[in-house]
Amino acid sequence: MQKDQLFTRRRMLLAGAAAVGAAGTAGLVLAGGEETARTAAPVAGPQARQALKPSAFRLQPLTGYGPPRRAPRKLKVRKEPILEISGRGRRMMLTFDDGPNPNYTPHILDTLAKYDVRAMFFVCGECVVDNRELLARMADEGHVVGNHTWTHPLLTSLGRKEIRSEMERTSDVIEDTYGERPQWFRAPYGAWNRAAFQLGAEMGMEPMAWTVDTTDWEVPGTGTIIDRVESGAAPGVVVLSHDAGGDRSQTVRAIREWLPYLIDSGYHLTVPPRRT
Repeated sequence: MQKDQLFTRRRMLLAGAAAVGAAGTAGLVLAGGEETARTAAPVAGPQARQALKPSAFRLQPLTGYGPPRRAPRKLKVRKEPILEISGRGRRMMLTFDDGPNPNYTPHILDTLAKYDVRAMFFVCGECVVDNRELLARMADEGHVVGNHTWTHPLLTSLGRKEIRSEMERTSDVIEDTYGERPQWFRAPYGAWNRAAFQLGAEMGMEPMAWTVDTTDWEVPGTGTIIDRVESGAAPGVVVLSHDAGGDRSQTVRAIREWLPYLIDSGYHLTVPPRRT
């Protein structure tokens, strides 16, 4: 890419930043770097760089003049996704799928920032291209971004070449916008197959599922979402919510209620440790 093209991409990204299912029993992901005999492979973690201050982000854009891409380290191929975390104490992890979406993601990020909580966002590539500033904000605020394919297809209905395209395109746009290639992958609908596990491992991504489904994708009502999170809270739990894919106003309202409840109940909301 020529320098003037890089400069144009750089200006576009900076302008954008300023404008602002079913998973079986699987292993555990480590929280805080502690080892467990049930974890079968090295685990991934949060973004592979320190979160930048907003001013530093403007001085060091995440695309354009960064180092060239390196091939990800291949991982051991799992047969089942990870669906809970380990570690001492009352640890839980919050995850949000299908975004980013300008109508809902900013409100969720605002609530997480209010309580100084980091979370995982499994994003769709086609949503990222129109909302790059939201991924830049996720990077700035220390959240972990994972791969949720480009168009959110049912992977079990696709051929291997199509699955690879869905995953690779999404990893590329995440790296261009967020600053690092994702270390985590989640299959749409929780529908995993051998190709998804194999390709994810080849691309350096561990498969992450969930423990508690808020069912916010059914739009069950704010009260039901709150009850599912609060009643399902337990050490090691991974909570599934959505910040796109439909009307997520109930999700936005619900997190304002259940997040402080979890914190007051002594839970530490964490993200996976970085895999080097």
